[in-house]
Amino acid sequence: MKYYPAFIDLHEREAVVVGGGNVAERKVRALIRAGASVKVISPHLTENLTKLKRKGLLKHIRRNYRRGDLRGAFIVIAGTSSVLTNERIAADARNLVNVIDVPTQGNFIVPSVVSRGKLTIAISTGGASPAVSKAIRKEMEKLYGKEFDRYLRFLETIRKKASAKITDTKTRNAFLKSLASEELLTMLRSKGFLAASRAITASLDRLL
Repeated sequence: MKYYPAFIDLHEREAVVVGGGNVAERKVRALIRAGASVKVISPHLTENLTKLKRKGLLKHIRRNYRRGDLRGAFIVIAGTSSVLTNERIAADARNLVNVIDVPTQGNFIVPSVVSRGKLTIAISTGGASPAVSKAIRKEMEKLYGKEFDRYLRFLETIRKKASAKITDTKTRNAFLKSLASEELLTMLRSKGFLAASRAITASLDRLL
């Protein structure tokens, strides 16, 4: 099966997670980080989900799934221990639905993710091998460290300044392209954020 890769804005969108175990917990945490309004349907919750509930970060319906529970949901995660229940959830969902144990029953899968603030790298093998996805994620985590978030936040400011002050289009485009050069990325990894940011600032100053 071919999947269309996309990053989805879930801010204040309703997300329903059916199931309250450890795997469901990971999905809930990711949805909360994405800004979704999360509802969990399950007779029981993990200790950590209970803590999130107490903090007001999720709404909990303490019972098994019932038809109609997905009304208004933008995104649904089916994570119960019952194959039949998960099948019902997939059939009832009208928008995005992921079945954790059997991804092909839903219409989207959740990739392995490397998150560095503004940098998000999603890795998927199309369901062929989650283990390979995990292995590649670990490689990417080593290649793209925390300094990349700081670098990207710095580049936001630099791009605005360059766009406002470099009037020549060709010169401006060449400068903006240089911000992603292999040389700068190598410097960022080997010498750190300060060295890379100073090099960029000096380069911009020469153009102004």
